Amino acid sequence: MVVEKNGSDVPSAGVAAGAPAGVSLMGGHPVLDFVNTVAWRTDPARRAERVTGATAWARWAVTAGLLTSPQSAALQETLAAAGTEETQRQLAALHHLRALLWPVLDALTDGEPPPPDEWNDLRRAILLARESAELPPAFPLRWQPGTDRLTDLGHTLALQAEGLLAGPGLDRIRRCGGPGCGWFFLDRSRSGTRRWCSSGDCGNRDRARRHYARTKQTS
Repeated sequence: MVVEKNGSDVPSAGVAAGAPAGVSLMGGHPVLDFVNTVAWRTDPARRAERVTGATAWARWAVTAGLLTSPQSAALQETLAAAGTEETQRQLAALHHLRALLWPVLDALTDGEPPPPDEWNDLRRAILLARESAELPPAFPLRWQPGTDRLTDLGHTLALQAEGLLAGPGLDRIRRCGGPGCGWFFLDRSRSGTRRWCSSGDCGNRDRARRHYARTKQTS
């Protein structure tokens, strides 16, 4: 199932056109939207999965622009036919990739080197994705992962992560300043000073906190 994120305990953001209920894309890149599939990432008491279950990930991939609707439908049929153990293995691998990306992106936004263990595991994930992908004899060269398994979605995201972390927008990756949020986004503002995943969400909470603090000081 896809977890709704409109409640007071879950950050909200702009919902993509045609997105399944509860899915919003505000990261500005599929990899950032992928790592943002956990709400309140840095607050264990409120942390919540936004996409739960293998089938929901197949639908999410359409929203994120990583699969077409027919590819997603075929993947969902494959998942329905697969055994529970195999499906859970593929789902665990997808979650593991997401968990690797969190500390790497945290280090990037903090201006620190990436943690060695997670970096090495991410490197291996990228190499495995390349080994598993096709490279058609056409220009420009472009790795083309499969679409038949949830594992293929992980390979696509690993290669997308390689492109993101090697691309010109690297210095525009930000982490939301809202307490407990932890969502990442590409700051495309002209000034390059965007602080919040959403001005109407974490931004509003910050303004409310500051207003409350000022009111308390003057009372």
